[in-house]
Formats: sequence, C-alpha cells, structure tokens
Amino acid sequence: EGKPGGMDPTEAALAFALGLYRFERYRRRDAAPPRLVTPGADEAQVASLARACALAKDLINTPANDLGPAELEGAARELAGRFGAQIEVITGDELLTKGYPAVHAVGRAAAPGREPRMIEITWGEAGRPGVALVGKGVVFDTGGLDLKPSAGMRLMKKDMGGAAHVLALGAMVMEARLPVRLSVLVPAVENAVSGDAMRPGDVLATRKGLSVEVGNTDAEGRLILADALTRASELSPDLTLDLATLTGAARVALGPQLPPFFTDDEDLAAAIEAGARKASDPVWRLPLWKGYLASLETEIADLKNDPDAWAQAGAMTAALFLQKFAPAGAWAHFDIFAWNPRAQPGYPVGGEAQAILGLFAMLKARYA
Repeated sequence: EGKPGGMDPTEAALAFALGLYRFERYRRRDAAPPRLVTPGADEAQVASLARACALAKDLINTPANDLGPAELEGAARELAGRFGAQIEVITGDELLTKGYPAVHAVGRAAAPGREPRMIEITWGEAGRPGVALVGKGVVFDTGGLDLKPSAGMRLMKKDMGGAAHVLALGAMVMEARLPVRLSVLVPAVENAVSGDAMRPGDVLATRKGLSVEVGNTDAEGRLILADALTRASELSPDLTLDLATLTGAARVALGPQLPPFFTDDEDLAAAIEAGARKASDPVWRLPLWKGYLASLETEIADLKNDPDAWAQAGAMTAALFLQKFAPAGAWAHFDIFAWNPRAQPGYPVGGEAQAILGLFAMLKARYA
C-alpha cells in the first residue's frame, strides 16, 4: 500500500523521531537534528509521543545530584501546569500524619532538602472511568544499610524510572484528551544511608494497615509502592497500572530489552499484549504464581519485603507483594529496566522508555 517497509507513515515518523533522541544537558552537540517529513503521518501525534518519551529519558538520564525528590516534584508540577491538572504533594514528616508511613520510612534518611514526598496529579472530569498510574520514584538507591556494591549502585540514578514513565504516559493521555479521570501517583524518595535510616529487622506500618518486616533495606521500591497502590485503591479506579525498576530478577529472566508484566486479569493481559504489538513496544507476561506467596510470610508481621530464598523467582515474589496492596479490579504491574546498556541504531546507551507506547495504544483502544 505504499507504506515504507510496510509501516504506517505515522509509525515510521515516530520511529525516526524517537531515534533522534540525545541527552544534552551536560554536553551540547552543535549539529541541529534532522527532521523527517512523512506524507500522511499524524505529525501532532508523533510530536506528542516523542516529546513524552524524551521527558522520561531526560529524567532517567539526569543524575541524582540534579534530580532529587524536590526536582522530581518540580517535573510533575510543570507537567500538571501544562495540562491544567491538579497536583497535591505531601512532604517530609507530614507523610506520617497524612497516612504514608512506608514512604516516610524509606526516604527519611535523605539529606535536608531531599525529603521524601508523595506526589498526586489529578486530571479529567469526575465521573469518567478512573485510570491510576503509579510509578516508583527512588531518585537514587544506595541500598540503604544493606548497601549495594559499587557495580550495583552505578546506575541507580535510574531507579526513578517508573516515576518518569508514569509522568510520560500521563502526558500522552492528557495531550490526547482521553475521556478518563487520570491519577498519576509518584512516591518520591532517596534511599540513603544515615543514622536515621531504616534498619534490617524494623517493622513498618503501611497505609493499608498491614505491617511489613524489613528483611532487606534494598527491597525498598515495593515499600513505597505499597502506600501508593493503597492510595490508588481509595480512588476506586477502573484500571491501575504500576511501573517500577523493581528487581534484578526481571532482568535475569528476560534481559534488558523485554520488560515483564503481571496481572491476573485475562482481558487486560490480552489488551496489553495487543497494544504492545500495535506500538512495536514489546512486553512479556509472567505469572503471579500463588505457590510463592508463602515466601512472604514472617513470624512477627503481616508480611516481609525480602522473600525466602527457596522461592527464587524474585520478580514474581515482588509482584505478589504488590498485589496485596493493589486496588481491586483491573491491575497490572510492569518491572521495567528503563535503560539501554548497549547502543543500537535509534537506541543510544542510557535511559529508555519501555512499555508506555504500547500502554498508550491499549488505553486509546479501551477508552477513546
């Protein structure tokens, strides 16, 4: 049909636009990027999606000295302002009085000015189907007192990749004016080391009321997501999606290019896979295998954050932990890498947007 390589003109233009991305905050290139004019392409949609993906990549690529919790809040405020959305931010010790104790526990060790916070963006008319997007916003992960080795810490500026992804996906939804009531929920923390850091063996309260024994302070992402998912459930959404750079086990299972997702909703799983195929944005479903639930049990609390070693499947046990806090109804969890470790044409080394183009295609099919 005259499509280049069988591709839709809009898809071809988007692929080219995504391939032009460069992170230039600290190192400017003089050459102006080329611009592709593709007859028949929806240039407005291409610009919107490319701009959103560039936002995610820019946030991921920015090091933690220039992107702390406050700067992540600033990016969320800028996004809310651009689309006329509401934003509420709960910061520091106010997290305790407002019911986000796990977010506070993970982030309280950070330096002054880098306090933990809960960011909530709301957009769209009340009464429309609710869509909650929850993103892990750990701006840097030392591992806490269970300190990561140097090699494991090197890329931890990207541990807010989930937050960057839900901000970008939220931008796509708002710019397309999808008829939904959108909530973007980002717990933003630095998992730092100080005299006030949470300790192995501590028992944390959560917003849901479940107690969690901290077996390992480096399994902190699921702790902040627990409070954020509980908040999402209070909104009674039609659909909840959470994205997080959660486990190394997901990379052992599927590598850096193929993010796993988890859901027990068969219709949602099929819709996610259809959106992924349509957008050429690959994902792979892994099971929420209930046989591993026992690995989260502990004698002194409702559950623990470091599953027993016998279960082995770290990405699955993390997802099972999150499921205990997820809203009833349609929910899916994405364990993304958010990084290209190897340069390829169109994919420079550095921050990468994964799954959200496919998720946007799914959301359009579901609600538009």
